[in-house]
Amino acid sequence: MNERREIGRLSPQAIKETVRRALQEDAPWGDITSESLIPADAQLTAKLVAREPGVLSGVDVFSAAMTLTDPATEVQPVLADGARFEQGAVLATVAGAARSVLTAERVALNFLQRMSGIATMTAQFVAAVEGTQARIVDTRKTTPGLRLFERYAVRCGGGHNHRFSLSDAVLAKDNHLAVLTRNGERDLTGALCEVRRRLPHTTHLEVEVDRPDQIAAVLDAGVDTVMLDNFTLDQMRAAVEQIGGRTLVEASGSVKLDAVRAIAETGVDIISVGALTHSARALDLGLDAQIELPAGARR
Repeated sequence: MNERREIGRLSPQAIKETVRRALQEDAPWGDITSESLIPADAQLTAKLVAREPGVLSGVDVFSAAMTLTDPATEVQPVLADGARFEQGAVLATVAGAARSVLTAERVALNFLQRMSGIATMTAQFVAAVEGTQARIVDTRKTTPGLRLFERYAVRCGGGHNHRFSLSDAVLAKDNHLAVLTRNGERDLTGALCEVRRRLPHTTHLEVEVDRPDQIAAVLDAGVDTVMLDNFTLDQMRAAVEQIGGRTLVEASGSVKLDAVRAIAETGVDIISVGALTHSARALDLGLDAQIELPAGARR
């Protein structure tokens, strides 16, 4: 199940809307530093350089930050999203008015560093489970307003996406089940069967269990996925055997890189990792610039 998936592309409209907001936030009344220090006719060429190895994600977003600031700025990518690179690699070149490039620099790098950090961490988790049937997926623990970008970065790293939003699938967790069963007063299987009857036939139904003794009742309701929340490795192995392929099995709960291989080897189908988006650090990428001043130029 670790086949290489198509990354797909981010919507150009979504990129424009999100990047415009970020540029407006960073320079609401212009960039007074560049306008004060840099001659209006100064030109700049720059290389986008990797300070450390990683996996690239966000090239189109980086380019949009530059060109939305100044349509005359030229960005030439050297590598595509999903590409691996080493320290010192040139990822893209930029050329344009110095003021424009410097104004866009921080926002462009913020997106690219964040997204590449997520892609790089995801690739590490994917590599750790290679050869097993488990696929690495993300969660809804994303930065508000940036879920589309962060989920795309997970795909760039070879991972998969869980449901995108609350509107996409039913995922009943412990608090949902407590309300549904009135804290255990109602039969869990019967309550879930009622839910299933009300749902369209195309809607996926996943149920979280945090104790092994809940599995039988959930299976009897004919759910599509059982999520094992914070199970031990022994409990996961027993659960996979008990479920016997009747439904997908997802492992969840503070999954760490050094433990993910052992989790995958229990036979689960899916391993959801919140850290991919809530704990990935920004990758160290930078612009190495050279200013070009026309002869006799003045500020």
